[in-house]
Amino acid sequence: MLSPEEIRYAITIMRQTYPDAGTTLIADTNYHFLLATILSAQSTDQSVNEVTPALFARFPSPADLAAVEPEDVEPYIKRLGLYRNKARFLVKTSQQIVTDFNGEVPQTLKELMSLSGVGRKVADVVLAECFNIPAFPVDTHVSRVARRLRMVEPKATVLTIEKKLMEVIPPEHWLDAHHSMIFWGRYMCTSRKPKCEKCPLLAICETGQSNVI
Repeated sequence: MLSPEEIRYAITIMRQTYPDAGTTLIADTNYHFLLATILSAQSTDQSVNEVTPALFARFPSPADLAAVEPEDVEPYIKRLGLYRNKARFLVKTSQQIVTDFNGEVPQTLKELMSLSGVGRKVADVVLAECFNIPAFPVDTHVSRVARRLRMVEPKATVLTIEKKLMEVIPPEHWLDAHHSMIFWGRYMCTSRKPKCEKCPLLAICETGQSNVI
């Protein structure tokens, strides 16, 4: 297992390698960013960005989306995986925002997680990206990198990974660390055929669980 100092060192190397790592979802309002984040589940950010311009133009506010049926939303997001479920989530979430939160995206973890289709990761992303509230979202890339580099035990849960990283990384660096780990998992420590031959962190990884995906 890596020490806290080694974890911070690894994150520093990741940030130096990908200094511009940040969200790749495109949205013009907090509400639309929430929708995009919901849509990104099991879909790439690029594919989400390809469908959201038409969706956002048709449904600029929560009230607009709350007033339709999921079937009216499906054509806009049909190219995404699980689009029927996601259409239901978007409509229900919009209805909740209108009825429970006066048409505004809530700004607490508990309130965000009360919305349809919003789990802890989506809520953390929205808190950090939209409201500058410290959070450490853990997605598949962050989980894989944390396990492979032995920041956590190989079978650590998502919540365990989140708590561990929040313990050893200062809150003001959580969002940058999150993005750095995502880029590391997306471009260096990929699920299949990781680029170990050019990885600057191989020395602290090679004795770890390299079979963890």
